[in-house]
Amino acid sequence: MSMALTALKSPVQNKASLILEPLILGIESSCDETAASVLKRYKDGSVEILSSIIASQDKEHAPFGGVVPEIAARAHMQKLDHIIDRAMRQAKADYKDLSAISATAGPGLIGGVIAGLLSAKGLAMSLDIPLIAVNHLEGHALSPRLAGACEFPYLLLLISGGHTQLLSVKGLGDYQRLGSTVDDAAGEAFDKTAKVMGLGFPGGPNVERTAKKGDPNAISLPRPFKGKDHADFSFAGLKTAVARAYDASDATPKAKADICASFQQAVCDVLTERTTKAMQMYRREVGNGPQRFVVAGGVAANSQIRAALDALCDENNFSLLAPPLKFCTDNAAMIALAGAEHYVRGNFDNYDVKARPRWPLDSVSAKNNPASGFGKRGPKS
Repeated sequence: MSMALTALKSPVQNKASLILEPLILGIESSCDETAASVLKRYKDGSVEILSSIIASQDKEHAPFGGVVPEIAARAHMQKLDHIIDRAMRQAKADYKDLSAISATAGPGLIGGVIAGLLSAKGLAMSLDIPLIAVNHLEGHALSPRLAGACEFPYLLLLISGGHTQLLSVKGLGDYQRLGSTVDDAAGEAFDKTAKVMGLGFPGGPNVERTAKKGDPNAISLPRPFKGKDHADFSFAGLKTAVARAYDASDATPKAKADICASFQQAVCDVLTERTTKAMQMYRREVGNGPQRFVVAGGVAANSQIRAALDALCDENNFSLLAPPLKFCTDNAAMIALAGAEHYVRGNFDNYDVKARPRWPLDSVSAKNNPASGFGKRGPKS
């Protein structure tokens, strides 16, 4: 093996030499949050978040009503070193104490993913410690473990700006897709609704805030795939219906509130109906064992959606598990957590691992039934 190739190898240790209670630095830069976190994993599998720093780019993107990939990548490059240093100082940790560096390697806006992954590679190489390339979706899938025990298996609803999926989570690295969006993600629909009505960026929280003043039955909106015998989603038609409803309105604050409330109710109805179908599929697979349901991703921070899913779990005898609200949106603690889980299993990556704009969490299902294309906040694969 040439010296050049040897230099690209991440340090690989046998399991006997792995640190039993690793200290992991996680880096997240897949979209418009620059984040770093230091996390310690204990022998019993519990974790302690020693720091979690997130730098928002809302001000940079607000004039455009959405995330601009080039601006996002530039902001990541400018902020990463400072954010990582803050995370280390908040954790009161020394770089030499780190066991490994984990970083999002996809899916996401490729410029941002590259920026974070390159920072992780540089640190790992300089410290001569393992590099762990994390799938951003796996970070979300494991995120409930940031708050406490969350045993496998469980049914996962991942709802964010770029992703809407239902997956059977059987173990680390063992995921089966039960349903996915065929066009836009739920978070995209929230952002588009906010943009159409001039509610500002970020769209999701602004739509939820406006909806509290409106009537959820004021506007008749579609529920895509209602009654269909599968667990897939579609939000493109709902997005278009909202735009038409607004164009036909008088654009008063009351009209905006009614449209937001009606839209949010429609999203809740779609999510709960499609999830009901996935619950039936999941129950046939796992039998009469514990029925656990996890919701994660930025849209999971919406209080009405959480309440609707909580009621759905009660009706179907599932226990609802969800990460704390602050860990629903993109963060580095979930990336550090995923890194820690891979570390204790000896799963490391070479320094030449590539950033990926698309990276299905369930590679087999994705190959057999490809997800839809590229959304405003990143690829939905």
